[in-house]
Amino acid sequence: MWHEGTIGIPVTTKDKKTKIAHYWVKSYDEGSKFGINGGRISKLMIKIDGQTVVSYDSGWDIEPDENDQTVMSAYSICLQDYN
Repeated sequence: MWHEGTIGIPVTTKDKKTKIAHYWVKSYDEGSKFGINGGRISKLMIKIDGQTVVSYDSGWDIEPDENDQTVMSAYSICLQDYN
């Protein structure tokens, strides 16, 4: 099943700014060897500011940057909700 949505990620508490992450996920009812970490997500794309920051299609095209808190927050939320 396909899912699409947006996630608001707080960037600074001082200015109350947020970044918007737009995501597309294809997930199944059961995990698979083709899923992220053997899970249910077989396809995942996350874009922030129009730039693709995560891309997975039965394997990594663009892995999430572990040093980017905004990217990791969006990625973690997608994993929590769909994997």
